[in-house]
Amino acid sequence: MLCYQIGRIDRQWQNFLPPIQGGRFRPYGGDDPNPDQSDYTSEDEQSFISDSSLDSESPIFDAVEQPSLSRRGGSHIARLRSSSSVSSISSAGSVGSRIKPKLSHLDARTQSEIDLDLDKYPSLDPATQEHIVRRYRQLDQVIHAQGLYQCKYADYMIEVVRYAILFSLCLVFLRLGYYGISGVFLGLFWHQLVFTAHDAGHTGITHNYLYDTIIGVVIADFLGGLSIGWWKRNHNVHHIVTNSPEHDPDIEHVPVFAVSHRFLESLRSTFYDRIMTYDCVARFAIRYQHLLYYPVMLLGRFNLYRLSWEYLIRGLGPRKGPAWWHRWFEISGHVFFWTWFGYGILYRCIPDARSRFIFALISHMITGPLHVQITLSHFAMSTADLGIHESFPQRMLRTTMDVDCPEWLDFLHGGLQFQAIHHLYPRIPRHNLRRTRKLVQEFCEEVGIPYALYGFVDGNKQVVGKLADVARQAAILAQCQKTLATSGDFSGH
Repeated sequence: MLCYQIGRIDRQWQNFLPPIQGGRFRPYGGDDPNPDQSDYTSEDEQSFISDSSLDSESPIFDAVEQPSLSRRGGSHIARLRSSSSVSSISSAGSVGSRIKPKLSHLDARTQSEIDLDLDKYPSLDPATQEHIVRRYRQLDQVIHAQGLYQCKYADYMIEVVRYAILFSLCLVFLRLGYYGISGVFLGLFWHQLVFTAHDAGHTGITHNYLYDTIIGVVIADFLGGLSIGWWKRNHNVHHIVTNSPEHDPDIEHVPVFAVSHRFLESLRSTFYDRIMTYDCVARFAIRYQHLLYYPVMLLGRFNLYRLSWEYLIRGLGPRKGPAWWHRWFEISGHVFFWTWFGYGILYRCIPDARSRFIFALISHMITGPLHVQITLSHFAMSTADLGIHESFPQRMLRTTMDVDCPEWLDFLHGGLQFQAIHHLYPRIPRHNLRRTRKLVQEFCEEVGIPYALYGFVDGNKQVVGKLADVARQAAILAQCQKTLATSGDFSGH
């Protein structure tokens, strides 16, 4: 990383407002020929922009207004509306010191969630956040000293034995003609594979980019039929901007799910570079999303196939540099997968269409709990943006929960029960995360950050409750729109 260093400062670093949120910067290098026209923004100005963003419109975080019922002639004029106007602040003091404008129902809800987080978590003042960062770095040194970054390969040998047993049982029952039971063991095989693919995607096995990439492709593409490249492209962004409705692709599931009321405003996704339109399909599905959650999770793997194929066919991964060959390696992996699974098992080993359908459906539905495990750690947590001055460790712990389970069940959760710890230190091998948890809990107690820890059942209740809450907001919005259409009173709308 030193090759990217452009200088050093002899004081505390001040975060800048990112350009995608309206931050302005002068070009690097040389004198600016037009200083008055410069895009550069000083630190004080950056802070002012961040503070004043509560009242002003943002040119980027645009929630697209649906065609208003008051418009005539079918005209459709989209207005820019700042979704960050009440979701990005720099300090609690600056917010309280101003007279707040009258907010819409959804904006008022956003402000309420921000206020709740400000009361619950440490202050955003520089001294407090610098203390958190300093202790976070010291904890990293302790983790290094205790050897928790070192992978125990014996643990992965146990994983390989488990994979071999599950796949062998799949083949045994397939041979005996018990296709449903065979599908169960194949689904469990895929379920377990994902955990090691996740480790490899974070370079957490060998800590060597090339070796872990090969391991990830072999497991995800050749054996699972999914693209590890697609997953890394999404997941790396998720780790940077966790639970940000505008930026985090792992919570951008409109029109099926909305984990924040802000999705009801048709937000623009900076990852997908498109408007997540709150259309008629979304209006229906989101009102019942808490009831659809588990059925959709059971079929989630089919959507992963679609996303993987889109990534590979469109060539969304690296085309130059040391990773140029990854796409072709993955494509060969998918050819291999559909040869052994699609042709070898589904077509050659299962005699009739009905049995094939049952086998394919069961094997894919068995992986449903995995999708619950993946979403469990984030769907119920905060999606509020506290601004540029919130430290990385505080944001990760504010937007991520851990799941409490006995140690003998760790193999079933595959490290996903320690997501808060994993988000703080993504390259710690998952077999060391339980040992790291005590250190992280002590860190949280010292700096005053709440550590979210729920049992699996209680965590599911939190997620379903969050989905139900957003569903109620969608119902309220729909009723308001219906009332306005009936009364014809569009003042203030």
